[in-house]
Amino acid sequence: MTATPVLSTYYQHSVADYWNSEQNPVNLRLGEVDGIYHHHYGIGEVNWSVLEGPAETREKRVIEELHRLEHAQADTLISHLGALRPEHRVLDAGSGRGGSSLLVNLRYGCHVDGVSISESQVTFANEQAARRGVDDKVRFHFRNMLDTGFETGTFQAIWNNESTMYVELSLLFAEHARLLSRGGRYVCITGCYNDAYGLPSRAVSQINAHYICDIHPRSTYFKEMAANRLVPINVIDLTAATIPYWELRAKTHLATGIEEAFLEAYRDGSFQYLLIAADRI
Repeated sequence: MTATPVLSTYYQHSVADYWNSEQNPVNLRLGEVDGIYHHHYGIGEVNWSVLEGPAETREKRVIEELHRLEHAQADTLISHLGALRPEHRVLDAGSGRGGSSLLVNLRYGCHVDGVSISESQVTFANEQAARRGVDDKVRFHFRNMLDTGFETGTFQAIWNNESTMYVELSLLFAEHARLLSRGGRYVCITGCYNDAYGLPSRAVSQINAHYICDIHPRSTYFKEMAANRLVPINVIDLTAATIPYWELRAKTHLATGIEEAFLEAYRDGSFQYLLIAADRI
C-alpha cells in the first residue's frame, strides 16, 4: 500500500468529490449497452441515420451509436500498447469505471491494474470485473496515479485516457517512467491546447471550468516525456476524427451543454485531440 495519503491536496479532494458524485447519463447510459463503461469521448464517422426513423427507438439508436464511437476510441488507444502477452502486467492510470481495462484484458489476457482517486468509481469498476469473471486478473485500486505504491519496473504498458489534465505532467511521467520496464510502452489520448494559438482560448477555459481540470499545452507533453525517458514513437492528431462525435452528441438528449465549447475549440484550432505513444528507454 502507499505510504502517503491518496488525496494530498485540496484540488485532488475536489476532483475526487466531483467523480464520486458524478452520475452523468452520457457515461452511464452508454455503458448499459454492453456493460463496458467508458469515461472518454469517441472518434470516427457517424451513422447519421440514427437521428431518423421511429421516434420511440431514437434514444436507443443514439446511445448505441455514441457507444460505438467510444469503443472505436478505446480500440485505437489499445492498438498502440505494443505486443502484450497474457503474463504481462499493465496499468490504467485514471481508470474511471473500468471500460478500457476490461477491453485490454479481453484482447490480450494480461493482468490489469486500474487506479483512480474516486472511491465510487473503483468500487463500480471492481464490480464490473467480478461480474465478467475476470477479477482475478483485472483489479482496481483507490490510489493516486502520481504515487501509486506499485513496485518499480512492474508494468509492460501504461496508459492515460483523457486523465492527464488532472495532474502535473512532470510528476505523472516521472511515476510512469519508474513503473515501466525498460522498453515498455506508454500511450495517452488527451485534449491539449495549441501552443501556436497562444494562451488557452475562451472555449478551452470553459472546458477547464466544466470538468475542474487544467488542460496542458501540447509542448508540455513532449518536454516532460523527454525529461522522463519516454520517447514518442507515434503522434496522431485525432482532432478531425472526434468532431463528428461531438456534432452528434450536441444533437441528442445526452448533451450536457459543453458540446459547443469543444466544437468551437476544435474548429478554431485552439484545441487538439492527440494520441501519443512512447517507449520507456
